Amino acid sequence: MLINIHCAKCLGIEAVEVTVEVDITNGLGIHLVGLADVAVKESLLRTVTAIQTLGFRIPGRKIVINLAPADMQKSGSGYDLPIALGILAASAQTDLPGIGKYVVMGELGLDGSVRDVPGALPIADMAMNHGYSGCILPARSALEATEYRNLSVFAVESLGDVLRILQEQEDCSDLLVWNTALYKEISHGRGRGGPAFVQHGMDISEIIGQEGAKRGVEIAAAGGHNLIMVGPPGSGKSSLAKAMAGILPPMTTQEALVTSKIYSVAGLKGTETGLIRIRPFRSPHYSATLTAIIGGGTGSDIRPGEITLAHNGILFLDEYGQIPKSVLEALRGPMEDRKVTISRLRCKLVYPSSFMLVAASNPCPCGYYGEGDRCRCTSAQRAAYLSKLSGPMMDRIDIQILLRPVDTGKLVGRKKGERGEEVAKRVMEARRRQEKRFASEEGTFTNAEMTGSMLEKYCPLDRNCRSVMEKLIEKMGLSARAYSRILKVARTIADLSGTEDILPAHLMEAASFRFLDRHDAI
Repeated sequence: MLINIHCAKCLGIEAVEVTVEVDITNGLGIHLVGLADVAVKESLLRTVTAIQTLGFRIPGRKIVINLAPADMQKSGSGYDLPIALGILAASAQTDLPGIGKYVVMGELGLDGSVRDVPGALPIADMAMNHGYSGCILPARSALEATEYRNLSVFAVESLGDVLRILQEQEDCSDLLVWNTALYKEISHGRGRGGPAFVQHGMDISEIIGQEGAKRGVEIAAAGGHNLIMVGPPGSGKSSLAKAMAGILPPMTTQEALVTSKIYSVAGLKGTETGLIRIRPFRSPHYSATLTAIIGGGTGSDIRPGEITLAHNGILFLDEYGQIPKSVLEALRGPMEDRKVTISRLRCKLVYPSSFMLVAASNPCPCGYYGEGDRCRCTSAQRAAYLSKLSGPMMDRIDIQILLRPVDTGKLVGRKKGERGEEVAKRVMEARRRQEKRFASEEGTFTNAEMTGSMLEKYCPLDRNCRSVMEKLIEKMGLSARAYSRILKVARTIADLSGTEDILPAHLMEAASFRFLDRHDAI
């Protein structure tokens, strides 16, 4: 008897359908085919033990299990549950009339319990798009799919729960994820003020002084621009980066869906219900490898890296000058294309990576160049250190800020600046203008994401502005890419000020954030 069970595999942030075919005929042995990796092959022993634990038997006949399509590599432990259901149905030990209506995924424990699997959100999305009645997922994994109210999402804790649903002999509404005690507990905790996703920011008013840097952070947050801060230790670089996370607006539904899929595939969504609404803040250590930053893996099991986990949020690179040059150069493509393509011999995946790069660096190895006679670095050491702060990478960073130590009087006085709530309101208003502007542009949400053709359309310059730009290019020796960066930043400054047209003052302020383009920058 041939039985088909529907499940899925994640390729990138999307799920594709996989069918587990189980057939029992005359002969001996259990045979698993369909390009299964070691984890999937090990599932046979787990599955057999779990079935026997629940009082079922393994038929003493030939069992053939095929994972279709057979030319696509299958990995992970999520196929345990479909394989167990296939053996039970094919051996006629139980009648499962609902087995073809649902997408089923889950790892089995030896006692028949069902454990979490990554990628539940893309799997639920695929189930809805393919017209299935619902999906059956482990309890905590099902929490990710609570936004799909038009889909029956069942949260199960054991193989027995799955059999209850597929036998269709009783009401199983208590197993719908929205009716489970776990969902109610988490939702109740969030309602009392428990954060759904931990905020990594601090209030910008807590940073004393550095008004010019705060202005640059506000502009970067409003337009989604890349930012680098260069200054000595203790000047507030890390604090400003964290404060920037606190003034970013919540994600739109479309942005939240893509970001949530990324974290779901990576298995990092935790017990959060629904979609992630707070923008990610990723801060990898400067010793992180190229694969950890860009993403990678073997075969078709390619995992997202930090630049993808920071999608629609902030990638904060502290100690920028200490990061290997190979890692920094690998960021150039994703920063420009807003995506990263990871190629392997038999697989190529494209992950989204539209992030705001916030970098922080000392001006020299010791960190005190320009601060009187405190610096002990040689000219050669400074030149080697600053070489990472110039060239193509700096062309791709819209806003460049030079920080100096805060005046002692301001530190002692501890006079706080403008509250983060007020800054966040201006940022939100600027983002709304951009949302309205790019409503007809698919995949574009901020000024930083504008293409060359969009610059001509949304950043027209009158005669006075063109004259100012010509003088700036001649004086600063700007590249074509730096010119486009100034236009994008000027467009954001205009949005913050509430003006429809870009003015000469906006261009001058935008150009003031390009200090690394000058030969005597530091």
